[in-house]
Amino acid sequence: MSVAPLLIFGWGNPSRGDDALGPLFIERLEAMDLPGVECLTDFQLQVEHALDLENRSRILFVDASLDGAAPFAVSPLDANRDTSFSTHAMSPAAVMQVYEELHDEAPPPCTLLAIRGERFELGEALSTNAAANLDAALAWTRRWLEAQ
Repeated sequence: MSVAPLLIFGWGNPSRGDDALGPLFIERLEAMDLPGVECLTDFQLQVEHALDLENRSRILFVDASLDGAAPFAVSPLDANRDTSFSTHAMSPAAVMQVYEELHDEAPPPCTLLAIRGERFELGEALSTNAAANLDAALAWTRRWLEAQ
């Protein structure tokens, strides 16, 4: 079974205000029906997600960030067994490390897109600033996709 060369993986909890940025990002990107792009979303990253990295040319991880720069921050990722490795919620670097250990090779190039959020309380709606940051992140992603 062939997979799309580009994977965009957003995670977060839609019931916790701006933590919904990752899933909302994926929802909006899927509506664009982009060829060669697979979108995936979950509440959190887990060890099993290392399998989703297989046979990809690039991966973009998308999450909300309380501490990142507004409207968003972009950073390349390296595989790393960090403190999240033994928890139920892993970091992208830890997922990449699992991939490396399973396949005895480096994972495809991975990038983190951290969209700035402000409010993460249970039951809150997406904040106005987070919605604007989401729009800016989607515009950046269109350019990222074209640069393949």
